[in-house]
Amino acid sequence: MAQKIRKAVFPVGGLGTRFLPATKALPKEMLPIVDKPLIQYAVEEAAAAGIEEFVFVTGRGKQAIEDHFDISYELDQTLSARGRVDLVESLRSWMPDPGQVTYTRQMDPLGLGHAVWCARKYIDDEPFAVLLADDLVLAGKPCLQQLIESYNMKPGNIVAAMDVLPEHTNRYGILDIEEDDGQVVSVKGLVEKPLLGDAPSNLAVIGRYILGPEVFDHLAEKHAGAGGEIQLTDALAKMVSSAPFYGLRFEGKRFDCGDKVGFLEANIAFALDRDDMKEAVGSLMKFYT
Repeated sequence: MAQKIRKAVFPVGGLGTRFLPATKALPKEMLPIVDKPLIQYAVEEAAAAGIEEFVFVTGRGKQAIEDHFDISYELDQTLSARGRVDLVESLRSWMPDPGQVTYTRQMDPLGLGHAVWCARKYIDDEPFAVLLADDLVLAGKPCLQQLIESYNMKPGNIVAAMDVLPEHTNRYGILDIEEDDGQVVSVKGLVEKPLLGDAPSNLAVIGRYILGPEVFDHLAEKHAGAGGEIQLTDALAKMVSSAPFYGLRFEGKRFDCGDKVGFLEANIAFALDRDDMKEAVGSLMKFYT
């Protein structure tokens, strides 16, 4: 029987330089999609998938994230005094319980692999999930839940994956596929951002992972990879030969919210997905097109 996935790591220490000046004082993970910050979507997705402990790997200037996942008594009192108890309940309904959230500092921005390694003391010796808030997925069933269901059927390391255009493989970690049933692939290797023509496939990894704790042993070597950073993909590539490794073509639409156009597209898509907004936003779309 597969060991239960109870913990999730959220690397949120990035500088968000592509969104300056908006991210000069505001963490990029707090940028809103409609009316919720990116990091809240990620935490809600994890909670819906059964995650019990949430580990945030932060950096300087990320205090707003900690405040967001805390009770604001002044705001609650003001809203209650105005008779807006419904808003108070809506603000508290998605928050993890006390003791479920942990914060640790990355300190040096040495890459995604380094950020995950910084969470090692909070994971212990059990498999865990990693969610990147920049990768937002609109799906009927939460993307992480899809991964966990697949993991329960085929225990091992598993990553969310999607097919990309050949000319875009240099933007992603790419899977080297051994077997492919159309939805789940068994993996024999991974390559980080291969040049056009060098990619083993066009199946790209996106920001959802279920990993065994042995990944920390490889990350502890702190080998610099693409871009001079400690790449998570490089550590995963070393794990392929020692444990089952899979990629799941998830159901849903992924938005790259680390990109300005992707961020704008996500706002439109999530607004159109809401009953209270789709008609008005649809009319706006027609007006501007």
